Amino acid sequence: MADQRLEPVGNIIDIKHVSKWFKDKQVLDDVNLSVKKGEFVTILGPSGCGKTTLLRILAGFETATEGEILIAGEDITQTPPHKRPMNTVFQRYALFPHLNVFDNIAFGLKLKNFKSDIIEEKVHRALKMVGMTDYEHRDVNSLSGGQQQRVAIARAIVNQPQVLLLDEPLAALDLKMRKDMQMELKEMHKTLGITFIYVTHDQEEALTLSDTIVVMSEGVIQQIGTPTDIYNEPKNCFVADFIGESNILNGTMLEDRLVRFMDTDFKCVDEGFGCNVPVDVVIRPEDIYIMTPTENAMLTGKVTSCIFKGVHYEMTVVTPNGYELMIQDYHAFEPEQEVSLIIKPSDIHVMEKERTCNTFGAVVEDDTHIEMLGASFECLPHGLEKGTEVKVEVDFNKIDLTDDKEDGVLEGNVHLILYKGNIYHLTIVTDEHDHLYVDTNDVWDDGDMVGINIKPEDMRIIHD
Repeated sequence: MADQRLEPVGNIIDIKHVSKWFKDKQVLDDVNLSVKKGEFVTILGPSGCGKTTLLRILAGFETATEGEILIAGEDITQTPPHKRPMNTVFQRYALFPHLNVFDNIAFGLKLKNFKSDIIEEKVHRALKMVGMTDYEHRDVNSLSGGQQQRVAIARAIVNQPQVLLLDEPLAALDLKMRKDMQMELKEMHKTLGITFIYVTHDQEEALTLSDTIVVMSEGVIQQIGTPTDIYNEPKNCFVADFIGESNILNGTMLEDRLVRFMDTDFKCVDEGFGCNVPVDVVIRPEDIYIMTPTENAMLTGKVTSCIFKGVHYEMTVVTPNGYELMIQDYHAFEPEQEVSLIIKPSDIHVMEKERTCNTFGAVVEDDTHIEMLGASFECLPHGLEKGTEVKVEVDFNKIDLTDDKEDGVLEGNVHLILYKGNIYHLTIVTDEHDHLYVDTNDVWDDGDMVGINIKPEDMRIIHD
């Protein structure tokens, strides 16, 4: 899924149809993104999603396999890094150990042959900006991690770039220093007025800093929006699960403003999905009202855990029909306590399902075998000729996984795990980079190697 935005007046960056391959592995897939001048944009996603590769392509340290990069309307796709109007702040600072603070910051200005009095003025202004006015003669090796990061930022902004690229710049700092630096970065952005492109895997950091968040997964932009939009109106299960805590459940849209999930009908505010359509339902933990048992409750359940999180209590409640909900509240309800739950219509967010079953391309081998996913599978007799191309549908709960990969027709590894209240929805990636989606009650860990089997009677062979 490639997400695309209209190009408003004042764009400083336009990324158009950018894809990147490393040998046979695709790490970016048709990425389209426009950034307004002066905007603070955060590219957010888990490790391996392609966010750092995208930043390196912007900086010129990597070259896109396909697509183009424009800065202020000018094509810079093939422009070398030192000629691009941007600077990069790295996670590991990349300071020169043999130079003091002043000379580290002044390095780029000296390369551009600025006069010494102008260099001094610019360096002092940058030091003031990062709160280090008395540190210009200090050895960088004597500085703390937070101070070194400030120097790295000062070295980047002293050149007055049009765009500042930041690659997880706070990841090496401790929690308190990271929080402090977040506020300082936000203030710097406001003062400098230049465009910030910030890469992180930290959801809270993205929500705190950004004007716009770009959520990525597996080289694809999943959603672009404001922090409020991303949190309150996620486009799909990945975004809902990755941004903050969520209860994600399978549901059915019965009709406009009426959805069924957890075997119960709920009024909601969503419409336009149609009637009796499978959907995904998201409810944030803070949006479920928990109370002592009452006759007016929508749901009842029993508390199984209660953990104090500093500001609120995080509780797990299991309903009589076996659904598990996470609830956050300022009041504690102890384990084994019976409770009632209420969910307001406006707190239920309904999303279209990305898929309702697995769909694979296959080729007929003989009357009882098909070649699919790079392996030969037994199937029910179908009467089709050898070599016929078909589609095969398999329901999520009809794929069997085994912890001994040798017992499977093919093997793969668990790539993503999504808990949906009473089942786990897994993404399995095979050696050939094919994706399978599995609903299971079994508990697997991310990265587990599994054997994969599909019974003949669980395949629906479709031939047009």
